Amino acid sequence: MTNPVPPALIFICSALLVPFFKGRWKSAFLLLIPVVGFLNLISIPEGNHWILRFLDHHLILGKVDRLSLLFGYIFHLISLIAILYALHVKDDLQHMAGLVYAGSALGVVFAGDFFSFFIFWEMLTISSIFLIWGRRTGRSLGAGFRYLLVHAAGGLCLLAGIVLHVKQTGSIEVGYLGLKGLDTYLIFFGFGLNCAWPLLHAWLTDAYPEATITGTIFLSAFTTKSAVYALARAFPGTEALIWIGAIMTGFPIFYAVIENDLRRVLSYSLINQVGFMVCGIGIGTHLAINGAVSHAFNDILFKALLFMAMGAVMYRTGKINGTALGGLYKTMPLTCIFCMVGAASISAFPLFSGFVSKSMVMDAAGEGHMKLIWFILLFASAGVFHHAGIKIPYFAFFSHDSGMRPKEAPINMLLAMGITAFLCIFIGSYPWLLYRLLPYTDVAYNPYTAPHVLGQTQLLFFSALAFSLLLLSGIYPAEQRCVNLDVDWFYRKGAGLLYRIMDRGLNTLNNASERIFVNGIAGTLARFSKDSVARLVLLPLVSFWILKGTRGEILEFKKTKIYTDISEGTLPIGLGAGVAAAFILVIFWMM
Repeated sequence: MTNPVPPALIFICSALLVPFFKGRWKSAFLLLIPVVGFLNLISIPEGNHWILRFLDHHLILGKVDRLSLLFGYIFHLISLIAILYALHVKDDLQHMAGLVYAGSALGVVFAGDFFSFFIFWEMLTISSIFLIWGRRTGRSLGAGFRYLLVHAAGGLCLLAGIVLHVKQTGSIEVGYLGLKGLDTYLIFFGFGLNCAWPLLHAWLTDAYPEATITGTIFLSAFTTKSAVYALARAFPGTEALIWIGAIMTGFPIFYAVIENDLRRVLSYSLINQVGFMVCGIGIGTHLAINGAVSHAFNDILFKALLFMAMGAVMYRTGKINGTALGGLYKTMPLTCIFCMVGAASISAFPLFSGFVSKSMVMDAAGEGHMKLIWFILLFASAGVFHHAGIKIPYFAFFSHDSGMRPKEAPINMLLAMGITAFLCIFIGSYPWLLYRLLPYTDVAYNPYTAPHVLGQTQLLFFSALAFSLLLLSGIYPAEQRCVNLDVDWFYRKGAGLLYRIMDRGLNTLNNASERIFVNGIAGTLARFSKDSVARLVLLPLVSFWILKGTRGEILEFKKTKIYTDISEGTLPIGLGAGVAAAFILVIFWMM
């Protein structure tokens, strides 16, 4: 391809053509989009491309370097897999939203200026909402609106930070920022919200489980990983990210263990894995950055695989709660195998993809003598094996026999899961191909050393032993049909309380003001101002007759048309204007 185009353009423009294709032609067209996009991407050399003049600035739609290319590769790859997985869907809205969503993520990754970056950033939010609303249920509608409100707030913070940054520096270039002032803190917060930082994370676990079965695959790949890219680009080595990331790896474990909805378990697990990436970016060394972005690459694959497996279960059974599933390995063996591959990958088993990237972040923490951070990451590694490595496949496919005997997943779903499972094993067994794509080429890292393999294997075996003992002893939290409260409870209740205060406080004041000023004083003035000049004529005339004391003349005057016009404010405009003109002349004469 001799004349490449901006990567985002291929996906976004193609989305507009989806309704014009039918049947197999539509399937072929959808699959062709990421293939053409990838061929276009590999033909783009490093550097800045598609530079447009805008006011006093230059917009850069193609900032191509090793960091953006890595995310560009995985975004194209997961788009192909997600589209293959969704071929059976007949809803054009979902296909179009998925393509625009993927294109927006590519726009964010390759944007070289903050103006185009922000446009694509907001397109991420708008397009992803339709993947949530596409399920067309009351719960998805509510989750979509909450998702929109939260991301609108984050977008406003980001926009305010960008405006301040441009005003202070005069530059709109996307690059390293660091925490220097209010502008960078606002941008930092805007990125963090999309990254699902602690206390800001509830939008993810609220919305993702309510999205469509296929839409969740797209959602798991783009929003948080685009935010990880943005942090790696603008805030590498920011110490606050170390602690934010460490907390992110730890707290979701407790929620995931007690959660019954298995897609919500995976949503908490997604936050856990993003925590490793955020922590690595905060550490900021070349090893840590490589570990963070390589783990983002791998997480997109194995998290998509787990969501695809749960989506296939939900598609065939209509159920997703752990209490309602079990025994499905008998009739869905391939889906079960693919799910276990995803579970082994996210748990960082040797020879699976998670092992070759997660260990880089932990080693970077160890090399930096961050003992407490290293211990938290170690705890999180054991915890993710509990809730994602064991709980997901155990309660979905084994556990008690639910009695359901559904068919195996459709062929397109199986192909998508099979390709992803193969990549998880291939990258885990031969990671050096991935390592060649990482941003820093000066890092020589070998995950398959004896200490690495033995240490991780011991951790996994003892974690499995702990799960078994807790389960057999009855201490492990049982799967229950319940709603677990998260931190969003506070701002949902707080928002309701604020609304009631405003309703009873400000609205009461508003109603009182309306009675006194609008209906009272203002109403009286309005009635008086209805041909007010004529009423000023009526007042002295009536007063004159009263003072004269001739009652009969007053009664005769009231019968006249002029009295009616004056009292009802219906004087001809000529007379009213004449009286007004006379009044003005008298005033001037007196001056």
